Amino acid sequence: MNFSASITGAPDVTDTALHWPESGPDCSWLDEWMHSQGVPLWGVADLRPFATPTDALGRRFEAALAFALPMDRAVMLSIHKGPNQAYADLYAAVNGRINSIATQLAAALHKRGIRAQALAASRRSDPVGVRGDFPHKTAATRAGLGWVGRNCQLITRAFGPWVRLGTVFTAFPLTQPGPALERSFCGSCRQCITACPAKALKGAVWSAGMPREALLDVHACDNWKKTHYAQYHNGHSCGICSAVCPHGLKTLRTAA
Repeated sequence: MNFSASITGAPDVTDTALHWPESGPDCSWLDEWMHSQGVPLWGVADLRPFATPTDALGRRFEAALAFALPMDRAVMLSIHKGPNQAYADLYAAVNGRINSIATQLAAALHKRGIRAQALAASRRSDPVGVRGDFPHKTAATRAGLGWVGRNCQLITRAFGPWVRLGTVFTAFPLTQPGPALERSFCGSCRQCITACPAKALKGAVWSAGMPREALLDVHACDNWKKTHYAQYHNGHSCGICSAVCPHGLKTLRTAA
């Protein structure tokens, strides 16, 4: 069964206590489908309070299927001082796998008469603002996959922040969403802040609806990567703040 466990975008309505319909198409196949694709962590997000991308007819989406794929532990452990080629290759491979799964999932939903649209794993549609079409972390926290840490990354119970995220927008009703996670479980930990070479992390404790800028100086982060790690995806990769996270490191113990 899915581990329904989402930095989040600002909602475009103020009333988030919306009624979710109790009936809809049979989506019992989703568990088996996700398992067949090797997806260990997924859930349904209620996105009605948010401005999502639109389909070809200009219609927004009311929900999303959010999922996460874990990154290789040994590779993540190897980048606590900075990215390397193994991480760059893994980053590209997992993103490619996510895009493939998201495309196939959208097609499976279409086949069952459910409007759906995949969100690219890692694509900047706003290079100036350093943003994509919609934050994967919003869908993930709304689906209950995890919370946003001081490192501005999604942190899951099972894998810490050592994951990459996928999102497929859908029209409701699907299955019951969430429950959404709306608070941080980082406690007093500041490992990521100390480790960040760009000094881009501000140390704030995340809560649902918090703007990204309260957690991260995104331009300081982006400029550091482009200056120091340009050889890896044109400076779009780093990973230090995720590599040092205790929630990721504890997965080494559970795997032993």
